[in-house]
Amino acid sequence: MSEPLPLPSHVHYELLLQLLEQQTLFAAYQEPALKLEVSELISTLRKALSQQRQLEEHCGRLQIKVDYRWPLNDVTPAD
Repeated sequence: MSEPLPLPSHVHYELLLQLLEQQTLFAAYQEPALKLEVSELISTLRKALSQQRQLEEHCGRLQIKVDYRWPLNDVTPAD
């Protein structure tokens, strides 16, 4: 693989997690079902970030560079 592997920047996960933990979870505190769903979403995002880190480590072992992406609109699609 000659091109770097495009992956989301970690900041995307961190921003979502902060929003969910600091605002959404707080706003849902009176509704146990909502609070549980938000907690599950937080757990899923943490797992996704962990899996991405494992993928990055695997890329490192294979000497594949990673290209951390911020916005999608900066990417020129391949023809």
